[in-house]
Amino acid sequence: MKAFRLAGSLAFVIGLFCAVFAGIPWYVVVADDPATPWWLKISIFSLLGGILTVLLTVVLEQRKSPTLVSTTTTTTATEPESSILLLNSANLPDREITKILGLVQGHTVFAIWLGKDLSALIRLVVGGELTEYTDMMGRAREMATRRMMAKAAEIGADAVINTRYMTTSVVGSAAELLVYGTAVKLST
Repeated sequence: MKAFRLAGSLAFVIGLFCAVFAGIPWYVVVADDPATPWWLKISIFSLLGGILTVLLTVVLEQRKSPTLVSTTTTTTATEPESSILLLNSANLPDREITKILGLVQGHTVFAIWLGKDLSALIRLVVGGELTEYTDMMGRAREMATRRMMAKAAEIGADAVINTRYMTTSVVGSAAELLVYGTAVKLST
């Protein structure tokens, strides 16, 4: 199903760009001759066919599984920073903070391509989880966290406490994700 949706999204994007960037200039230049060339007809049918394909795959997907599960893949960190504790509280039970090393942060700006944005737009019409954005934000959160943990490892931290996540819409379907916390050394 995803392959059909991807093909429909690709047809939509190619048709859209061809119709806009070639069709409109052609029409402006040859406005007195109303005959539409074959390549413009193909682009328009590609655009409309792409929208229809994406619409149908989203609807069929939702009929199969009303509660779609996110397909965000979580990778286990094998880097040295994986030994750093990550907490959203200010203290650790049975451990004492010996030194505060300072603020560490990780940051990323993520976006999805126009084809996936089209799928999400259609989901707004038919309802359901916007899995395209769920996946995007999951990957952004994972990347920002890894960057923060790498900075904490660089300064020799044992843990990052008071961890917080912030997200902001940048433009269109792009989102900024910031994670920050306090890097600390712990007693042994």
